[in-house]
Amino acid sequence: MSTNETDTPRVQRVRHELKKRALQVQRVERLSPLFQRVTLTGESLADFVSAAHDDHVKIILPDATGETVMREYTPREFDTDARTLVLDFALHGEGPAASWAAQAAVGQTLTVAGPRGSFVVADDFDWYVLVGDETALPAIARRLEELPAGCRVIVRLALADAADRALLPPTAATLDLGWVDTAEALVDAARAITLPPGEGYVWCAAEGAVAAALRDVMVDEKGHDPKLIRSAAYWKRGTAAHG
Repeated sequence: MSTNETDTPRVQRVRHELKKRALQVQRVERLSPLFQRVTLTGESLADFVSAAHDDHVKIILPDATGETVMREYTPREFDTDARTLVLDFALHGEGPAASWAAQAAVGQTLTVAGPRGSFVVADDFDWYVLVGDETALPAIARRLEELPAGCRVIVRLALADAADRALLPPTAATLDLGWVDTAEALVDAARAITLPPGEGYVWCAAEGAVAAALRDVMVDEKGHDPKLIRSAAYWKRGTAAHG
């Protein structure tokens, strides 16, 4: 069976109407030393769509100089009936998004745009590999929650603190989970994975150079089908607003 994203719905891009929403902070929770969760609400979320675990919305906010900036975040959870959208922020660095999340309080407003589209991967592959650093945790956590029982999934994550690691949720899938302390160690962790037999899908997200190396390991070294991997640079060392 062909799995080319142009001729099968098993891997496909889906476009959504791009919409800006002015939302209000409903709840703020410090989940762990690294992660702050912000729950947003607003009537405009009644038609919010996020069809894939690695979708992203743009949050629009002022930086320290008053200039408008945009940053991309994964919709960790959403409920159109309750009109809520949950975003998890990694509080590292002094960027405008992390700084906003660190001081976020109930009643504040935030403008959110998107998602513009979704990259939808079917749930009926023989196996899945998910690899990422702390910026990938919300997407990987959401994917684990959404995979049905019977799926085989291999996860390798870079998080040093046990309290941050505890944020990974339970899953109905059959899980092979491994941790490393640094994003750079992810490459060796990926190299050590034995890809199972059958047809599988690989998803990776990390710093740009790490993401590129992960793709090389899976495709060039392990011979995985390049049509069945998505390796995303969620950030790039030394570059603001990458993406």
